[in-house]
Amino acid sequence: MTGTQARGGGSTGWAVNAALGAAGLAAFLALGEAVPRLGIVKERFFPPTSRIAGALRDELDDATFWTDLGDTLTGWALGLAIAVAAGVVVGVVVSVVPYLREATASTIEFLRPIPSVALIPLAVLLYGTELRSVLLLVVYASFWQVLVQVMYGVRDVDPVAEETARSYGLGTWARVRHVLWPTALPYVMTGVRLAAAVALILTVTAELVIGAPGLGARIAVAQTSQAVPEMYALIVVTGLLGLLINVGARSVERYALAWHQSVRGEVAV
Repeated sequence: MTGTQARGGGSTGWAVNAALGAAGLAAFLALGEAVPRLGIVKERFFPPTSRIAGALRDELDDATFWTDLGDTLTGWALGLAIAVAAGVVVGVVVSVVPYLREATASTIEFLRPIPSVALIPLAVLLYGTELRSVLLLVVYASFWQVLVQVMYGVRDVDPVAEETARSYGLGTWARVRHVLWPTALPYVMTGVRLAAAVALILTVTAELVIGAPGLGARIAVAQTSQAVPEMYALIVVTGLLGLLINVGARSVERYALAWHQSVRGEVAV
C-alpha cells in the first residue's frame, strides 16, 4: 500500500466515523425530544430537547453564565497544572532516588484509594467556599493519575540503555533527560489526559456540593429553583466541556509524541 493510498483510506475512515457519530447524535437528540412528548417521562422531570436547547440559548445570552464558566475553567486549569507539575516531579524523584520508592510505597497505596469527595468536609473547614477548596480536591484527585503513570514509565526504562548511559559517564539528571524522560513521556501524557478529565469532574463536583462559584453552583441553583430545562442545559455544557478537554488533551498528546511509533502509525510499504 502506498503512502497516498494509506492517507486516502485514513480520510475515508475519518469521514465514515464522523458521519456515524453525527447520525448517532441526531438519533439521541430525536429520542430526547420524543420520549417526553409521548408521555413516557413527564416533561417537568425531563423536558424535550427543544426546550433544553432554548434554555441553553438563554444561558449563552446571560453574562453571569460566562463568569461562572470562567470560574470553572480557572479551577480546572490551576488544579490540573499543579497536579501535573507535582506528579511529574514527585514521580521522577521517587523513582530515581535509591530506596525512596520502597520507603514511600505503603504511603502511596494508603493515600491513593481515598476518594477525593471524602475530603470535602476538610476543604470546607479549611477554606470555606473559596477557590482553594476546589483546588484542594482537584489537585488531590488528579495528582495520583499523573504520579502512577510517571512511576510506570520510569519502571519501563530499558536497563541496557540505562547501563549504556552510565558507562558513558552521564550523571543522574542527564540520564533522566536523555534516557528516562523519552521512555516515560508516553505514560506522562496518558496521565495528563486522565488527570484532565478527573480535574473537570472534581471541579464541577466541588462547586455543586460546596457552593464555590462556577457551573456546579449554577446547576445547584437551577435544581433548587425548579428551573429544570436550565439545569439540563448546564449539564449539557459540562458534557461539552469534557468533550473539548478530551479532544484537546489527545491533540496535545499527539503533538508531544509525534516522534513515537504509536502516534506515527507507520504503514509498511
